[in-house]
Amino acid sequence: MAHLRIGSRGSQLALWQANHISSLLRERGHEVEIEIIHTTGDKITDVPLAMVGTKGGFGKGVFTKEIEEALAAGRVDLAVHSLKDLPTELPKGFEIAAITKREDPRDAFCSRKYSKIEDLPQGARVGTSSLRRQAQLKAIRPDLDIHPLRGNVDTRLRKLEQGEYDAIILASAGLRRLGKTELIQQIIPAEIMCPAAGQGALGIEIREGDEKIRGLLKFLDDPAARAATTCERALLNSLGGGCQVPIGAFAEAVVSTNREGHEFTRAGKHSRDEGALAAEGRLHLESIVADPDGSKLLRDSRDGDDPEKLGNEAGAALLARGGDAILEAVYGRGLAVPQQP
Repeated sequence: MAHLRIGSRGSQLALWQANHISSLLRERGHEVEIEIIHTTGDKITDVPLAMVGTKGGFGKGVFTKEIEEALAAGRVDLAVHSLKDLPTELPKGFEIAAITKREDPRDAFCSRKYSKIEDLPQGARVGTSSLRRQAQLKAIRPDLDIHPLRGNVDTRLRKLEQGEYDAIILASAGLRRLGKTELIQQIIPAEIMCPAAGQGALGIEIREGDEKIRGLLKFLDDPAARAATTCERALLNSLGGGCQVPIGAFAEAVVSTNREGHEFTRAGKHSRDEGALAAEGRLHLESIVADPDGSKLLRDSRDGDDPEKLGNEAGAALLARGGDAILEAVYGRGLAVPQQP
């Protein structure tokens, strides 16, 4: 059995994720320790995420760079990341050894008083630091007052409870992992708010070519999660977009008819029964590109058998329909960095 060192950010959610992977490795008989590494993104708390890494900002990989440096130096053997924090093109010398079984990738509407987005009063104050979420909120509710929201999950929820916001939008995956679901009022359908590429999945990063560590981690790799997130990340990469660019991507397995001949649509649209069978290898991809103010939102919806090809085709279609102009305007305003998803 091996002695494995995991590199992780120090936030409550990051440590939950690292400890989760650690427990799975310990079940296999390995000895595991976790090293907390503070990243640039953790240290910059007074700047909206959309501005971090822009021209005049702090560069790409703000939540991964220091961890990768520790990995390259041999201080740690693997790194556990929220997959949506990992650039679509990793720096030379690294690879993703495993993508774990995915938690619900959708966003959660959290509020003390309101049960869904539609119930918010005119001019309600909503907290989010994501341009993707802001753009989609503005598209359906242009009257809302959107304000930046930084800090860990506890900090964000505390600001909501103290009345600083009427509602906040967070990833449902993180709230579920931490057991902080009390203020979730609505899991927002992907048709209303398309999630971020890779949201809900963990990416396990190692040194490129480290066959020993790759072999030890192979059992963590979930084929369904890898296929879906490969598709989403291909879309993101084809658009040159980053995590704070208003781009959404949500891929899921296409479900075929059941044994009794009843038709089932895509995974997550209808409750499945034991007879519902996933169409082997086939994915459905929903994707969006939007202006941050919600004035223009392009949506693409398509199926395919090759995850990377499907993502690239969707990206090309969005660019051809005006996505290139939207993204050029976003970058021109200094709102986002293309390299960081």
